[in-house]
Amino acid sequence: MSVLITNEWVDFNELKGILGTTDGNLASHVKYLEKLQYICVSKQIINKKSNTKYSISNKGKIAFKKHIDALEKLINTS
Repeated sequence: MSVLITNEWVDFNELKGILGTTDGNLASHVKYLEKLQYICVSKQIINKKSNTKYSISNKGKIAFKKHIDALEKLINTS
């Protein structure tokens, strides 16, 4: 989510590289985030290859902000 909040769109391979994860691991995570409607998914064909891009939704931005606020609260009470 932190990658998506700082970028308008990120494609699957770029996201995989940034996170250093496997195809299967990333696919399961983005599937769950899509189910929660935290991300938007765009699929297209480029040079006869499938290209999937992700962006954060408004609902995802709100959830991410709540998460960051909770972390800051936890840090500040320690």
